[in-house]
Amino acid sequence: MDIDIKSIIAQMTLEEKAALCTGASAWSTTPIERLGVPEMIVSDGPHGVRRVPDIRAMGQKSLPATCFPTASCLASTWDVELIRQMGIALGEECIALNVDVLLGPGVNMKRSPLGGRNFEYFSEDPFLAGELAVNFINGVQSKGVGTSLKHYAANNQEFQRFSISAEVDDRTLHEIYLPAFEKAVKEAQPWTVMCSYNKVNGIFASEHNQLLNEILKDEWGFEGLVVSDWGAVRNRVAALKAGLDWEMPGPQDLRVKAVVEAVRSGELDEAILDESVRRILRIVYKARETPKGGTFDVDAHHDLARKIASEGIVLLKNDGLLPLSGQQHIAVIGRSAETAHFQGGGSSHINPTKVAMPFKELQSRAENAELTYAEGYPSDNSFRQDMIDEAVELARSADVALLYIALPTFKESEGYDRHDLDLTTQQIALIKAVSSVQPKTVVVLNNGAPVVMSDWLDGVSAVLEGWMMGQAGGVALADVLFGRINPSGKLGETFPLKMSDTPSHINWPGGAGKVSYGEGIFIGYRYYDAKEMPVLFPFGHGLSYTTFEYRNAKASASKFKDVDGVTVTVDVTNTGKLAGKEIVQLYVHDQKSGLVRPPKELKGFAKVELQPGETKTISIKLDFRSFAYYHPEHKQWITEDGDFDLLIGASSADIRCCLTVTLESTLDLPCILDIESTIREWMTDPRGRQVLGTLYEQIEMQTRKVFGETERYGNEKQPDTFEGFSMGLDIMDMMVDMPVVSVLMFQQEALTMPAEEMVAGLLRQVHSIK
Repeated sequence: MDIDIKSIIAQMTLEEKAALCTGASAWSTTPIERLGVPEMIVSDGPHGVRRVPDIRAMGQKSLPATCFPTASCLASTWDVELIRQMGIALGEECIALNVDVLLGPGVNMKRSPLGGRNFEYFSEDPFLAGELAVNFINGVQSKGVGTSLKHYAANNQEFQRFSISAEVDDRTLHEIYLPAFEKAVKEAQPWTVMCSYNKVNGIFASEHNQLLNEILKDEWGFEGLVVSDWGAVRNRVAALKAGLDWEMPGPQDLRVKAVVEAVRSGELDEAILDESVRRILRIVYKARETPKGGTFDVDAHHDLARKIASEGIVLLKNDGLLPLSGQQHIAVIGRSAETAHFQGGGSSHINPTKVAMPFKELQSRAENAELTYAEGYPSDNSFRQDMIDEAVELARSADVALLYIALPTFKESEGYDRHDLDLTTQQIALIKAVSSVQPKTVVVLNNGAPVVMSDWLDGVSAVLEGWMMGQAGGVALADVLFGRINPSGKLGETFPLKMSDTPSHINWPGGAGKVSYGEGIFIGYRYYDAKEMPVLFPFGHGLSYTTFEYRNAKASASKFKDVDGVTVTVDVTNTGKLAGKEIVQLYVHDQKSGLVRPPKELKGFAKVELQPGETKTISIKLDFRSFAYYHPEHKQWITEDGDFDLLIGASSADIRCCLTVTLESTLDLPCILDIESTIREWMTDPRGRQVLGTLYEQIEMQTRKVFGETERYGNEKQPDTFEGFSMGLDIMDMMVDMPVVSVLMFQQEALTMPAEEMVAGLLRQVHSIK
């Protein structure tokens, strides 16, 4: 970049600087004509380019663009290269439509399946979401078009999203809600990061110095600009101080004046304003390097959308009915067969270049079979028995029934959360009625997040999860149903049995301006595993028309240092009769840790294509972070010496191989003992044990004496029963998790100094040890 940004800033007036930090329109930066500073145009994403003709309009119908599958479907592909290709295509469309920055991807965690915007987000797992985001960003930005990583941070519901405070502890924030952002920033450097509407622990995300300055810019090394979500800024000056560079939408004359006045009054250091100006100008000029205009290949991008949809479709259940073959009469039931349901409502809603209608695509592949159609359910929430009766008669006379069931927008959309996990009453009744007369029934779902199925699942032969499948999804569904494509998608989120099973259930959606993230680090499969709770379909689940065998799992070292990591290999063989793709998942389990950890966590995966009888060796590298957890007292990611299980599986619940390795931590952590530290914490800490160890025997002896146990227990082996003890228990079992200072309080008469002074002396000793 040859532009001298420092020189441009030096020539700018205070008013021009303030104006640049606020949008000129709904979709553009403020140009400064006298200095030759161009405008930069952004557009909604993330699964298509929602470019409106007039950049001053918010809700105008957008120009035609490819509607790719939404993020739920993308995550189910587990195919990072395919996501990168989609990013490249989106970049090409941005160039053709004169867009400099695409507002996506979204990497917020799916804390609850009720989240109305979940279809725009990848997963309940931060590692999977992060890997997909990196490749999405790298794909788009390889074309010289920017991205906007969103919505930072802890934006996990639509209820009161403009104001609610996500109350989340530091460890949970770092282990669950930040890692996907961190990975994307460090490995892909998105041009922009978009802050969320909500508060995080009482502070608006747009004014959150810790999130924007300390973590994003300083700790992670983010080089781009931070933009507000549209309308997320409450106090422009406070937001600038906290690291919010660019407020949208514009124009906002009063905000510009507020910034100017704050600088002149001394409330705002002009150096802070200059830093935001520098970041904005850097991206504006970076965008200008890519010439805009021309066209994009509509057909090629439509075909790519088809391929992505086919890779993301998940075969949830199959009693052997699929793939279809030889049926003479196929009953196609459900209005989404004739009116494709392929995207969600809200800011991501795309004006597609064309749409593949599922029924027509079935007809083109059905060869000599007769296809008949019944609507099955209405577009609204009314109950129509006549539609059910018509569908039942059609299904009764057919060889197989295909039920296309789409979760309607009035139940799932940006702007509001779902109230339940059910299909509509009409849809449930329809499935049960049809399957009762036609055992060969296939349910094809179009939805952005999990639905419950217990009422009808046992009565149908097969279930396909088609997601919000994009404009070419109708082709992909037909290809999978007729076996032209072997399904290979696997779930990027758990399907629970019922809503009350979900981790955040008792805290959702909050109230009185706050929502408690009381489940902590235990979201998604982490929670279900810890509770040993059955689910409808586990994280990572997905069936195929073939079968796969895992064997010969190996680790590159049985003992290794955390900084070196370890590589895991496993042989995967296609043991069936059809070519297919398998997604190998690698989870890590810490056998013993200082703080509680989930039973297992995804730390690697690979998608492999295999011909019948073919074997390939899969290799997955694990690094320091694969074994670490965030310690809130040390305020960093730490590893601990010990044994770890490496679990290789076809899903989180289908583990095929297990290896155990031993990690040696290279960290020399500082001592964090303080006045409130317990006996157990002192004796667990190496430095603490060194200092307290000799004194501990005296503390124990004196404690037993105080509570009348000296003669009865002394240093002898612990008895089987505490009958006859003065308190009916071993007193040290009670004392071990009390602060040392509190234990000493009970024996103050035997001490030569106050308990507080004694512990203060111990702390001076322990903190002096290097």
